[in-house]
Amino acid sequence: MKLHHLIIVSILILCSCKSGDSMKKSDKITIFTIGDSTMANKVDPDKNPERGWVQVLPQFFNDHVIIKNHAVNGRSTKSFRTLGHWQKVVDSLKPGNYLFIQFGHNDAKETDSARYTNPQTSYRHNLMNYITEARSKGAIPIMFSSIARRKFNEQGVLLDSHGNYTLIARLVAREMNVPFFDMQYLTENLEMIYGVENSKKLHLHYLPGEHPYYPKGIDDNTHLSVLGATEVAKLFVKELEIQKHPLSYYLQIKN
Repeated sequence: MKLHHLIIVSILILCSCKSGDSMKKSDKITIFTIGDSTMANKVDPDKNPERGWVQVLPQFFNDHVIIKNHAVNGRSTKSFRTLGHWQKVVDSLKPGNYLFIQFGHNDAKETDSARYTNPQTSYRHNLMNYITEARSKGAIPIMFSSIARRKFNEQGVLLDSHGNYTLIARLVAREMNVPFFDMQYLTENLEMIYGVENSKKLHLHYLPGEHPYYPKGIDDNTHLSVLGATEVAKLFVKELEIQKHPLSYYLQIKN
């Protein structure tokens, strides 16, 4: 009798687990992203060779993930709010949604009062406010440091471009118990692996007449090419797997 009951209980547990897995697979996960041009969707993608890394991210997730990329070119933690972008996002957030937060490039614009933030003060509090407001809607915030710039000196050493902004993002994440993805560290390694010359392929480097979208040429070490954006997205996906983050369950392309 005891063995009979044990078998029944085991079958019920197995069925329950399978049912739970089925329900989990049918759930829709929505990710909202806020940040700057290194994440943002680019206009005219059929002709424009520039990409934001979140723009190419959907290909790495299965159909149960919806990514709503609200990153905007040129925005800082300050201007993203003052120009009304944040209000649209926070009004749309629902319990269980994820919010990716990645700023820093434009917060460092010391000659632009509309965008500049002191990393130790206003930048820190802006990040904290985004986290607090997202959580008030039941959303799950995730913090990212800025991706690296391609900034090699004459000796081939890759130099830091973000100062204390990366440190503050890390400290805010720790203080507020938010998952943190150190994209600056990961992308610095990527730049160095590619090397001084080959790393140009990760960005926008075209001679005059080489690409129809940039007839006068371009020498841009911040923004990403299709290759660069895809490589950065792969770094994030790999880190999801390493951290065993719940979102890794929804990946369809494994590293």
